[in-house]
Amino acid sequence: MKHFAFVSMPAHGHVNPTLPIVEELVRRGHRVSYGVGAAFAPVVEAAGATAVPTGSEMPKLPSNFGGTFDPEAMAPFMQHRLADLRENFPVLLEHFQQDPPDAVCFDDGEISGPMLAEKLGVPDVALVPHFAGNERFSFRDLLREHSADAFDHEEHPVFQDFKARLAEIKTEFGVTTESGGFGQTIPSSLNLVFLPAEFQIAVETFDERFRFIGPSVGGRAESDWRPADSVKPLLFISLGTIFNQRADFFRTCIEAFRDSGWQVAMSIGNVVEPAELGEIPDDFEVRPSFPQPAVLRHASAFLTHSGMNSTMEALYYGVPPIAVPQMQEQQANARRLEELGLGRYLDSDEITAAQLRDAVQEVAESSEIRAAVHKMSEAVRNSGGAPAGVDALEAHLGG
Repeated sequence: MKHFAFVSMPAHGHVNPTLPIVEELVRRGHRVSYGVGAAFAPVVEAAGATAVPTGSEMPKLPSNFGGTFDPEAMAPFMQHRLADLRENFPVLLEHFQQDPPDAVCFDDGEISGPMLAEKLGVPDVALVPHFAGNERFSFRDLLREHSADAFDHEEHPVFQDFKARLAEIKTEFGVTTESGGFGQTIPSSLNLVFLPAEFQIAVETFDERFRFIGPSVGGRAESDWRPADSVKPLLFISLGTIFNQRADFFRTCIEAFRDSGWQVAMSIGNVVEPAELGEIPDDFEVRPSFPQPAVLRHASAFLTHSGMNSTMEALYYGVPPIAVPQMQEQQANARRLEELGLGRYLDSDEITAAQLRDAVQEVAESSEIRAAVHKMSEAVRNSGGAPAGVDALEAHLGG
């Protein structure tokens, strides 16, 4: 049996898609050690891994952050990533030098992953929870098409400073592994992509290094949550776990769906307080978070930020999404949803209660959207999920 090292950014949208892979590896008798911020240690241990806690954590967002990637907005995040790398890479390296793995599996946004694989001299395996990129297709270029000034700042001092300081850190640790530019990743020897091939953009450009295994829900589906009313249709509303500081949006949702015939489960995150939302109707259940797979199992529509993990889980359960993206990456997901006829894309900064209500009703009632979502749901479930991912891992390592 093999020993796998996992490392990930400390964010739900990055950790959650990897957990079914961990569960399947452990089920087959392999050993998994998972390096991640201490806040995520309980969830990786529940999946069967041994947690290797680090001090890594996502930076706190300013209340006025608008999800843009201009240099001034990104500077504190880039500085945080560098400080995190310098502090926590030695923790990971020391641990895995004493307990060597057979491969390093890493979230492809986690800089420490390929560095760790190089230092340990073991195969590198990227875990990709968003659109994959390769030598012919760049996610950065995709974003540039729709936001001309978003990624045209590579010569800006902020980005040049990031590159220079990252090069210093790599030199300090004796690492030569190349990093992709911002918004672009250098493919690994094996890349497990948590999307079905049918959803990937430019899928024809990808070779055998990429396995489009789709999402898996795994143990996260094991929840006894039920809607209060077994008859009324359920609308699930969530802006995810990061860009959710939108009390104004949640108030608009209450206005839109009060006495509408819908029962609503609304996740508002840990920043917005229920008291900021005014009177909450009886047919609303409002919480900081919900067990998302359990709610989607019962939902008829999903008003979502269109983060890729949430998008894939909606399609897994056959729930048509209404996308209200909060940042440019999510906008790309929303455009893909609309392009494939799977849902609707709304601008959350300008949306009215009437527009929200109309869009949700349209998506819930459209036979064309329902048919497209059903077809994509079948593609998602037939992509192989965690078992296919572990098959690929075992073959990559020779059994």
